Amino acid sequence: MSAETAKSLKTKAKLLEGALRTLTEQGIAKTSARTVAATAGVNQALVFYHFGSVDELLAAACRYGAERSVSRYRARFETVGSLSELLALGREIHERERAEGHVTRLGQLLAGAQTHETLGPATAAGLDLWIVEIEKVLVRVLAGTPFGEFTDPAGLARAVAASFVGLELYEGVDTEGATAALDALEQLGTLVGALEELGPVAQRAVRQYLRRSSGRR
Repeated sequence: MSAETAKSLKTKAKLLEGALRTLTEQGIAKTSARTVAATAGVNQALVFYHFGSVDELLAAACRYGAERSVSRYRARFETVGSLSELLALGREIHERERAEGHVTRLGQLLAGAQTHETLGPATAAGLDLWIVEIEKVLVRVLAGTPFGEFTDPAGLARAVAASFVGLELYEGVDTEGATAALDALEQLGTLVGALEELGPVAQRAVRQYLRRSSGRR
């Protein structure tokens, strides 16, 4: 790699980091080429040189930040062995993301997606990185249980991700309510875990009930 290429990559990384920090600390309304460049410590003309526009920089920063966050937990996702463990990990991730300001940033990205055309797809792509990991866990932990035959892991993964996103935003106006909702999700995971511990006869009865309820035979 040439010195010029290395310098260019370093500048782009500074701008990506600067965009994420500006979104978190100042909000979408105050995020501009000037404020991002000031945060990154570079000339604001470099925003347009490397990314073309502020919106394209924000979209790239969204994907960059999401990949970095998800990569921290990929190994943890691989060790999850039950739905209750998945929900517990989700709560742990939620606490860490909130403490580091990432929940605030997500709220700003979702707000900005209403007026910045490129932010909607970029935010969705970032969330999809989480959904992919959640779906892998669901496929693994539900296989062989009475629920594996009657659930759509892809749809359920999106439901889990949407629940946490909603709770993260809700927490800003009702902390106690969000905590109660997180507790309820963990209780649901415990209930599912209890059903998974049933013996083969009981599990067969659960499967038959689910087949009747879903109209399957």
